[in-house]
Parts: sequence; C-alpha cells; structure tokens
Amino acid sequence: MEAHSSTRTIFQNISSIDHRYSISEAAVFDALVPWISEEASVGACVRAEIALVVAHLKVRGQLNDSLRKNLEHATEIISPEEVYAEEEKTRHNIRALVNVIKKKVPSEVAPLVHLGATSVDILDTSLSYRMKGVTLAVVLPELKKLEVLLCNFAEKEAETPQVGRTHGQHAVPITVGFAVAEYISRLGKSILEIERLAGNLKGKLAGAVGAYNATSMIVKDPEELERIYLAELGLEPSEHSTQLVEPEYLLRLLLEFNTAFGVIANLADDLRNLQRSEIGELREGFGADQVGSSTMPQKRNPWNSEHVKSLWKAFMPRVMTFFMDQISEHQRDLSNSASQRFIADYVAGFSLAVSRMSGVIEGLGADHERLLANLRGNTGIPGGVLAEPAYILLAESGVSDAHEVIRKITLAAEKEKLSFAQALSRESDVLARIGNKMLELGLISASGEVSKAALAWFEKPEQYCGLAVKKAKTLSAKYRELMETKNV
Repeated sequence: MEAHSSTRTIFQNISSIDHRYSISEAAVFDALVPWISEEASVGACVRAEIALVVAHLKVRGQLNDSLRKNLEHATEIISPEEVYAEEEKTRHNIRALVNVIKKKVPSEVAPLVHLGATSVDILDTSLSYRMKGVTLAVVLPELKKLEVLLCNFAEKEAETPQVGRTHGQHAVPITVGFAVAEYISRLGKSILEIERLAGNLKGKLAGAVGAYNATSMIVKDPEELERIYLAELGLEPSEHSTQLVEPEYLLRLLLEFNTAFGVIANLADDLRNLQRSEIGELREGFGADQVGSSTMPQKRNPWNSEHVKSLWKAFMPRVMTFFMDQISEHQRDLSNSASQRFIADYVAGFSLAVSRMSGVIEGLGADHERLLANLRGNTGIPGGVLAEPAYILLAESGVSDAHEVIRKITLAAEKEKLSFAQALSRESDVLARIGNKMLELGLISASGEVSKAALAWFEKPEQYCGLAVKKAKTLSAKYRELMETKNV
C-alpha cells in the first residue's frame, strides 16, 4: 500500500462518522480525533515505545534531561504514513513502528527500542492509554454536561404537574421534574462508574506469554521495570497477563458505556413520545429555518430524539463483539485483531449520541397548559387518576372492600361519561367517609361542608403527587454537586 500524499475529501470516506458527523457534530469529532483516530493509535504506540526506552534508562541510571527531550521529540515527528509505508515491507505493524522509531531516536538508545517487549505489550498498553484518555477528556465531560442539563431542567420543572403513565395508560399524577429525575439518577450512577472503571484500566510489559521471560534476561526485577514503564503512561500493571492484558478491564468500561447509552436511548424514547400530537406535553427546540418535512410544511418532528435512538440501535449490538473479544486461545490468538479496531467507532457513536441529547435538553420546552389539560381530562374518566387516593382514604376509614367500591364508581363514570368527582358525588356515604378522613389528615379545611371540600379536591388531581417535587429537587441537587466535585 502506497502512502497517500494528497488529501481526500471527507465525502469519499466510507463511515458516516467521518463525513456526516464530522460536520454536524464537529466539536465532538475534533475532540475524539486525538484519542481514537488512526493517527492517535499510531501515536500512542510510539508513546508506549518511548516510555519503554525511558524505563530502561531510568533503571540503568542513564536518563538525563537532554535524552528525555530528544525522546519526547520522537513522539511528535513520527507520522502514520511512514509507519504504514514501512509495514508494506515488514508485514508486521509493530516491527514497522520499531524500525521507524530507531531511525528517529539518538543512536545510543536505539537498541533499547522495544527491548524485552512483545507487540501486545505496546498494543494493549497503548489502547488502555487511549481509552483512559478519551474517557476522561471527551466521554465524561460530554456525559457530565448532559447530566447537569437534566438537573437544571428537572429543577425548573420540579413542580410542573404531569400525568404518570404505566403500560401506556394514565396512572397517577407526578411532575415533569420527577419524570426527568429518573434519568438523572440512572445516568448519574453510570457516570460515576465510568469514571471509576476508566481509572482502573491496565497495561503490561510481561512479554510473549506474560511470564516476563524476556525482561528477566535484562533486569533483576522485571515487575519494577513494568511499573516504571506504565507510570510513564499513567497506568498500572494488570495483575496477571498472558500475551494480553486481562480483557475484563476494558470490557467492563465498554459495558458501562453501553449501560449509559441505554439510559440515554430510553430518555430519547420518552421525550419523543411526549411530543406526539395527541400528547404534546414537551417539545424540542426548532430553528427558524428548520424544516420538519419535505412535503408537509406544518411538521415539527422530534428528529433529534429519534436520532439518538437510532445511534443506539446502530452501536448497542457491538457489545456482542466486546464479549467475543474476551475469549482468546491459550496465551493469545489473533481473533481480536480486527474486531478490536472498531472500538473507536463505538466510542465515537456513543459520544455523538450524548452530545446530540445535550442539544435536545438545552432546547426542550414544556407546555404547561397541555400538561395540566392531559392530567385533568384524561381519556375515559376525567379526574380518574384520583381513583387511587379515593380507594386509600376509604380503606383507611375502615371499609375492607374499598378497592371494589371505587372500581365500580369508575365503571359508572366511564359508562355514563361523568368525571370521577361527579360519579363520586352520587355516593354520599362513600364521599362522607372519604371527606372525614381527608379532614383528619389535613388535606381539606374544616371550614365549610366536608363533602363539598372533598369534591373540590378531587377536581384538581395536580394536588396528588406524593413526593414527586421533593424527589426531583433532591436528586437534581445531589447529582449536580456530584458532577461538580468528581473529577469528570
């Protein structure tokens, strides 16, 4: 393969990440390039090889500022093009890299390049270096931004009443902030776990089978040489290595990425559904020149939420490959050599989805009038979402079959097209029991007729939202503080 000297237009690239998303999500794409591009991959391998030379010099007491400066310069001047050109001769990527590096470092240290290492001492270590770097520099900041935006939105809408939904049916009242707090809690815990797992990625300098055979011929303490080498890259040794670093360190990080991805896709689904014409409780921001349909001018599609879900569909199944890369025959085979290269695609797709969701939340609006109308006038029985407190209050008054009593009232309301309060008003004994219990609990005032006050309460379902407001505010405050105090 001849190294290309001309620049290729991005529209000749095959992956949509490298053309469509490099334009639409330029900031995220540019932040990812130093960590997961092929240039970054080659550069990290160079950095790992130079770290090994530094480690050898430290052990021998021969490292000085001039040598370190010259070695660091080598990491800046070696290009992927020349390494790829050399690989055409060697047919081996790391040996090609070594050959190029030897020509760029001072001659007196050239024999130390790759000394005692096998290819995967460099490849696995450099992958851990890059994955830790991209997680700390790009993935976590993007996740943190989204989490804080969710906290802000939940706090703003903490007291905004909304009908709760289970099985796609109206349930009991909550608030918009409470609904969003679910995702704050789920995503927040995942963010903290991602940070922990990124800090736990490991490297190695244990040789061809992991038993330190080669380095045992060079130094008295091969494990100390390994620690010095990895410290140069901000890593620690794997507890046990074959030719590979134990794969579970990286696997667990990628699985937690996928857990967070699933939370965000779930959020996207909920936001998309709440923007349906017949629901209309939330709405994504829409630009003045934005078009929703090529033929229907009135359309304002929730396309960003749908886009996030679509990215999840494209990248979530990659987890199967991550699991399959956990398996390697004996001390190593090459069955992960191609598949592992596509980790970069996954990290990019995930980061792009997080960024897109942040854009959704930044422009998200709540239609307070529609929210209240949906809550009060739910399909079937207006005010029927308050059947639960009616049943609870009636049971508390001593009626053992309270659930059945209230269920029959809801059936009558539905059949006769009455509101729940209207149907309840016809059951004077039931209403009196409920009213007295409400008076006892301080839900209604002692002044005026008890039954009338009780009926007035049942006409305003927004009053029955339990701890929704408290939970929304508490979780928003908790995770905002965690995002600010944790090193993300």
